[in-house]
Amino acid sequence: MAAAAGAGAINSGLRSLLLNTTLRPFTSSFLRKLPLPTYLYLPNTPSHNNFSHRPFCSISPLTTSQEDNFSNPNSKSRPNVLHILEERGLLESVTSDSLRSVCSDPNLGPLKVYCGFDPTAESLHLGNLLGIIVLSWFLRCGHNAVGLMGGATGRIGDPSGKSLERPELDLVTLEKNISGIAGIVKKILVYSPGVCENAGEVQILNNYDWWKDVNFLDFLRNVGRYARVGTMMSKESVKKRLENAEQGMSYAEFTYQLLQGYDFVHLYEKEGVNVQIGGSDQWGNITAGTDLIRRLIGKSSENGAVVGNVPVVFGLTFPLLLKSDGTKFGKSEDGAIWLSASLLSPYKFYQYFFTVPDDDVVRFLKILTFLSIEEIAELAKDMGKPGYVPNTAQRRLAEEVTRFVHGQEGLEEALKATEALKPGNADTKLDWKTIEGIAADVPSCSMNHEQVLNIPILDLYVSSGLLESKSAARRMLKQGGLYLNNAKVDSESKKIEADDIVDDKVILLSAGKKNKMVVRIS
Repeated sequence: MAAAAGAGAINSGLRSLLLNTTLRPFTSSFLRKLPLPTYLYLPNTPSHNNFSHRPFCSISPLTTSQEDNFSNPNSKSRPNVLHILEERGLLESVTSDSLRSVCSDPNLGPLKVYCGFDPTAESLHLGNLLGIIVLSWFLRCGHNAVGLMGGATGRIGDPSGKSLERPELDLVTLEKNISGIAGIVKKILVYSPGVCENAGEVQILNNYDWWKDVNFLDFLRNVGRYARVGTMMSKESVKKRLENAEQGMSYAEFTYQLLQGYDFVHLYEKEGVNVQIGGSDQWGNITAGTDLIRRLIGKSSENGAVVGNVPVVFGLTFPLLLKSDGTKFGKSEDGAIWLSASLLSPYKFYQYFFTVPDDDVVRFLKILTFLSIEEIAELAKDMGKPGYVPNTAQRRLAEEVTRFVHGQEGLEEALKATEALKPGNADTKLDWKTIEGIAADVPSCSMNHEQVLNIPILDLYVSSGLLESKSAARRMLKQGGLYLNNAKVDSESKKIEADDIVDDKVILLSAGKKNKMVVRIS
């Protein structure tokens, strides 16, 4: 009952305010008198570092301009992004249920949603992908998105989910990490195929831009006085660390939640951001922000922070992406699934999803792709039918996620490399770039032209190290298992010719289906 009443109050207050003022000029002095945050729900808010989307997608029935949503009371409501997230298993908690009605009300402007990324490595990894996907769902439903780089908070390190304090990064490494992560977020959110023409804008910001001008005394006076130590101590990330008397928690880490909370305050006041999203382990940091906004801005008579006693800022968390064994995807372990092509090739990224267990594939299709629930249900149904071709669902998953992260070009590179690694697939023309694309994933060696040209094929298998002896190579040849650039080797009298060196740079040797060697020619 309370949630319903709150939702009604905020909708009534916002609707009355917006509809009754659409014919009046929005001057800065007028805005300061509004009983709402200056930037909240207003169309065409000025912003910087904005990027637009192009192709139209069918899930968004929005009109072509945001203003039409204000002037046309009969316009269709935008898709309810919370319902979509909930249906797909991407919704864990929200700070207020009124977000459910606010996000799809046609009489209110789009939300502005942010997700933060601390630059602890030069690339994001698979565990970070859910934040980008949830931002993309907001975009596809007509809202605006902000990717926040933690240039300041990254110098402290988020203690959430960590048993030890993060190592301090030098400034050169930090800048490199910020550049790499910002590039990934921008590339995925701005240039992803299939994102709606009427999707909102994307901003990439760095919190160091405002933190660099904040001194310690100002921070204590303006932020610290409104922070309750008891509340901070009750956060799960703090309690778990304090339970370990040997490790404990530094003061710097303890204040991290205030730093992130103030980010929300700044983004709310200066950029019109009204929703923060994050993984379930970020709940304490997110609520620290909504609480600071109520305490700081709610004290201002010029810029109230509530309508009908309901906060006009919201926090939303999604479940962490876990492996089948219940552990998180991370960057510190071997075999991290990086989102950067420079750290993990599109081919290897594709192969990871192509080989996920059947028990995980339907769940991953729901949370990691934008396929309709109906299409995913059909794929799941087909998996139980006689004659189902193994890995069909995995292939679709791999294609969708690789396209989202690496674009169509990255997907084509992955597919081409996959075909190149199939011995006997002589119809696939190999080139130097394709072979180099798989070189990081198979053994390789370097030889000069004199070592390679005109030597017997069996000798090359031995000198490259792929097979231990000519007799082993001869046995494999008789079994039909030797391949040169994917073409089957039929005779041991075969010698290496200039045409066998792909683009005069590489040779791909195969012994059986799995044993391969890339020979680089110098």
